[in-house]
Amino acid sequence: MSSSYGENIRMTIFGQSHSAAIGMTLEGIPAGKKLDFDELAAFLSRRAPGKNAYSTPRKEADTPEFLCGIVGDTTCGTPLTAIIRNTNTRSADYSQLKTLPRPGHADYTAEVKYHGAQDYAGGGHFSGRLTAPLCIAGGICKQLLKQEGIEIISRIAAIGGIEDEGVLRASTAEKEFPVVSDLQGERMKARIAEAKAQGDSVGGIIECAVLNLPVGLGDPMFGGMENHIAQIVFGIPAVKGLEFGAGFAVSQMTGSENNDAFCIENRTVRTETNHCGGILGGITNGMPLTFRAAFKPTPSIAMAQKSVNLETGEQTELSVTGRHDPCIVPRAVPCVEAAAAIAVYDAWLGRKKEV
Repeated sequence: MSSSYGENIRMTIFGQSHSAAIGMTLEGIPAGKKLDFDELAAFLSRRAPGKNAYSTPRKEADTPEFLCGIVGDTTCGTPLTAIIRNTNTRSADYSQLKTLPRPGHADYTAEVKYHGAQDYAGGGHFSGRLTAPLCIAGGICKQLLKQEGIEIISRIAAIGGIEDEGVLRASTAEKEFPVVSDLQGERMKARIAEAKAQGDSVGGIIECAVLNLPVGLGDPMFGGMENHIAQIVFGIPAVKGLEFGAGFAVSQMTGSENNDAFCIENRTVRTETNHCGGILGGITNGMPLTFRAAFKPTPSIAMAQKSVNLETGEQTELSVTGRHDPCIVPRAVPCVEAAAAIAVYDAWLGRKKEV
């Protein structure tokens, strides 16, 4: 099972949704880096459950305990390990899943691959709960990038077919609902409420941008920045699509429309447009690195769905119980930022070694 990521730093995530704790180990962080734990707590709070009507009612403090790698508020160069204790679990809600796999979940594939030995409670290691330690690692990397003048911002670009309006130019992190247009945000929330009332769920799109990157991060072919970001973003449960810059829209353009013309701005090479999303040949070009991730609707829904009984081989119906988000997108926004921060900091350290 691959639970690790990175080349110049190495992040490993461990635990299950209902295990005693979940956590992460982050290797390769340079010694002497100061961390702001209040800032990290605020970042983790954006992902935490049980805060509003459009998230799961499961309440967890999600307060990390640092076991090693930090002395006071400063990294000491050794592997950094932190855990989050699970305190509000209801494993009985998942007792039927060994024989009745949920549509849209990994219950069936995990049953076959791990011969029935996996932890079903809360989805085990497949659960979105594992994005909490991802956000610990990402929150740390985000702070370290900020110390280098690199900023990561994001927004909800769409939910249930309702699109945000305006351009992502600044952070939306301070907003209760992270969109550019608050009016569109209210429409998105109404769409989530409608799906929830029907026992259903909706998906959406998250847009992310990395600002003030230097030219030269990443490598051609399999070491490109798209590759690095894609690998970790697809590690977020429910991500089903990813596009950089203009993405799939470039297929409808001509070369003259898609090409980003070069220009000089403040004695620096820039481009007039950014259809490439700040990446050329896998290497950052100094423009904002932009991408969008598509999230599927939460598969755990109250509506009756068709399934099969793996013991009897009979067709049956299943209504999922437990506590689940009618839309995972709002809580996934900091997860996408975290993934981007880890990928970019990993590449930044690699570039620093080369210079």
